[in-house]
Amino acid sequence: MRILYSHRIQSRDGQSVHLEALVAAFRAAGHEVRVVGPGQYARAEFGAESRSVALARRLLPRWAAELAELAYNVPAYRRLARAAREFSPDILYERYNLFHLAGVLLARRRRLPLLLEVNSPLAEERARFGGLALRPLGRWAERRAWRGADLVLAVSAVLAGTIAAEGVARARIRVTPNGVSAAQRCAIPAPRPPSARVTLGFVGFVRAWHGLDAVLRAMAASPALPLDLVVVGEGPALPELQALAAHLGIAARVRFTGLAAHEEVPRLVAGFDIALQPKVVAYASPLKIFDYMAAGVAIVAPDQPNIGEILAHERTALLFAAADRAAMWAAIARLAADPSLRARLGEAARRELLERDYSWDGNARRVAAWARELLAARRAR
Repeated sequence: MRILYSHRIQSRDGQSVHLEALVAAFRAAGHEVRVVGPGQYARAEFGAESRSVALARRLLPRWAAELAELAYNVPAYRRLARAAREFSPDILYERYNLFHLAGVLLARRRRLPLLLEVNSPLAEERARFGGLALRPLGRWAERRAWRGADLVLAVSAVLAGTIAAEGVARARIRVTPNGVSAAQRCAIPAPRPPSARVTLGFVGFVRAWHGLDAVLRAMAASPALPLDLVVVGEGPALPELQALAAHLGIAARVRFTGLAAHEEVPRLVAGFDIALQPKVVAYASPLKIFDYMAAGVAIVAPDQPNIGEILAHERTALLFAAADRAAMWAAIARLAADPSLRARLGEAARRELLERDYSWDGNARRVAAWARELLAARRAR
């Protein structure tokens, strides 16, 4: 199958991990893939924001920056249309971004099946955090993209419900959670060597609302627990966490690795005894959880519907009442004191990942099967 992959990602981060892993999985399955996106994406360094985007956000009023996003559809459509003429794709696969309508327009003009991957309800998300000035326009663009796709691929059932509430028929929505690479799926975790210390670990973009400050305070308040913490990643909350660790007198027990390439994450996670997902938005499919599961590490995460789609309390993780920091720490302390429980939960989480095929290869197979169904239905018509 010939797949034209459209995106509007400007920088290399968690989005780029998803994009590149899925494209690699398509190609490994024998499909031809042509990727079309902003020119600066290929030149970007991992973790670095696009300079042009950062400059536009700094200099332009928010409403003007949003109109610029909408205007970007003109060059994006031309680039995509040129690729379609040269490549003659069977399907168009697009990663959804707010105000990005080039794929919908091209699919209609060329009568191509459009599969739209949606990772978050961006109009709602940006409006909630004060990053959307033209809200009616943003909502219109989002509905136009979602309703214009032949299939909408949501990363969680919670997100699928949000998309359906905007007028997309349930029959045109599929749920495709994130996953891990073939190497992570096949690697057998090495047994953790006995140690008097227990290592907590967190991977991801570090924000204040994640609640890692509560973990640091609880560590300082519980000196009898032999706990260390490893934080893998960067983010706006990192300097405050580093200062807090020093203030609490536990800096020697906390290691901040800084930014790590995604291919380094499995090695780092393998050093955790307990993996943390302190907080998560209601609709996400967190990449870190699948990394934790693949490594066979015991997981502590909030008990909310999208996490419940992946993990089960007392079977594959310990789940705590969302936003209850005391409950989160109680789960951590329980695991710290019980190596056999850590081992049981970690092994069960890895089995679950394998049995449910949470992998990019599995996602590529499922997407290809749905695409073939669309193509067969079109031929029948």
